[in-house]
Order: sequence, then C-alpha cells, then structure tokens
Amino acid sequence: MLSTELVASEHWIADNQSWPTTLWATNATISAALQFGPVGGMAAGLAVMAAAAALKGYVSINLGRNATVVIELAVGLAVGMAAQTARRAHAELERAVRLAASLEERERLSRRVHDGAIQVLALMSRRGREIGGEAAQLAELAGEQERALRRLVSAPDPDVHAGGATDIGALLRARASDRVSVSLPAEPVLLDSEAAQELFAAAANALDNAAAHAGSDARVFVLLEDLGDSVTVSIRDDGVGIAEGRLDEAAREGHVGIAKSIVGRMDWLGGRAHLHTAPGCGTEWELTLPRLGRAASEKGQA
Repeated sequence: MLSTELVASEHWIADNQSWPTTLWATNATISAALQFGPVGGMAAGLAVMAAAAALKGYVSINLGRNATVVIELAVGLAVGMAAQTARRAHAELERAVRLAASLEERERLSRRVHDGAIQVLALMSRRGREIGGEAAQLAELAGEQERALRRLVSAPDPDVHAGGATDIGALLRARASDRVSVSLPAEPVLLDSEAAQELFAAAANALDNAAAHAGSDARVFVLLEDLGDSVTVSIRDDGVGIAEGRLDEAAREGHVGIAKSIVGRMDWLGGRAHLHTAPGCGTEWELTLPRLGRAASEKGQA
C-alpha cells in the first residue's frame, strides 16, 4: 500500500483510494479474520486504515469518497464471525461422529454381553437357587452381577453438554447396584469431560477395592456433592476397614493401585484424595476436585 506513492501522483492519492482496489489490501484483513476471529480481523482493518492515513498524511472521514474504513471493519467482522461459526460447527460435527461411533460400539458390545455373559449368569443364578446350600450364595452373587450388567448395557449414555462438559453424576449412577447406593444432586454436575472421566476412574477404583476387600456383606454408599467451586465424591463402606500400616505394606509388595489409581489421579487433576479407615469401622474415600483443575488450566493456557 505504501508503495502507491511510487506510481501515483499526490493529486491522485488525495482524491482517490490509497490503492488501485480496496479488496487488494483487504486480503490482510481477511487472513487475520480467518485466523483470529472478528476481533483480529477488525484490528487488521484498523492497521490497514492507519497505513492509508500515513500515506495520505491525513484522516479522511468522507465515506462517500473513501469508504475504506467501513469496508475493512465490515469485512473483518463478517469474515471473523463466519470463521468462528465454521470452527464451532466442525467441532460439533467431530463430537457427533465420535458419539455415534461410541454408541454403535456400545450397542455391539451390549448384544454380545446379553447373548453371552448375562445368559450364563442368569442360568447360574437359577440353578444355584435350585441346588441350595453353598450354591445359593454363588447364585446370589451371580444374580447380582447379572442385574448389574443389565443396568450397564441398558443405561443411557452420560450427558455430554455444550463445551464438552460431562455430567459426573451420570457416570456414577451406572455403578449403582444391590450393594452400592448412589446419591446425587437433583441437577447435573458438569465437569470438563477429561476431568469427569478421571474423577470417575478414581471413584470406580475405590468401589472395586470395596467390593474386593470390604467383605461379602458390606454395603457401599456413594455421595456426590456440588459445592460450587469444587466437586466432592465420597465412597464409604461398612466393611472390615484397613489395618494400620496395611497400605504401606501393600506398596512395598508392589500393589500400587491406591497410590496411582486414586491418589495419583487426583493429584494429576489438581484435587485431593483423603482416606478415613480403621479396623472394623469401614473405609471412606473423599475425592475433591476444584472446578479449575488441571484440565481446565491446560485449556485456558491453550
């Protein structure tokens, strides 16, 4: 643009646009709008106008003879908004494709589980009750697992909301069973999808530990609390508890499930995991995740 004065007279520059065609210089505005959105596009338009003013030596406000400022700002705004809309639409399309593929795979696995494992567990439950004795206890366990599998394959997909947020309550609800009671707030508790999956994985590991070590008659209670600036998941059982020093002994033996799957996950998310237990008093895990955890911070930096 500034090279115009090399090929045009001062009279032409004063009475006409600062370049042979306004659209030629508007390419910079369009490029900035595509890359940085409407704000970047309009800023580039103002930069073009600044160069025009430097060339002319004055600022023209006669829009009838020189509508450059209107064109530059309008193009920057319109193209920037269109670019943002296109990017959002593309992201929504990608998310829809992933959800469709996930749903298709889930339906395929549901059919296989229904035709295989569920039928076998139902048969074991029925035959165990008929035989009685020690087989009755196995029948009860088989029946419990059958019902849990049926709930799992028939449960709706976790709610995924705008912005990639996931309802952590929907994930926890899927773990409810005869021995696991899940209490949730009335409203969805939305977290970043990655954070929700990691928090659920930590809670699921605590539930698995309770099922394996709390005792055959132990019940587990899961409570989800939305505290505004943080979310807390409590997993409490009324089982045998953990003896003092047992966790350190397990770590020395190479069993690092608690250290890595629960505490490690919560540390990575920027949250914390507290364990309360004593022999004969059950076990309680309290998993607390701030709303602005690691995943949210990384997104903000990006």
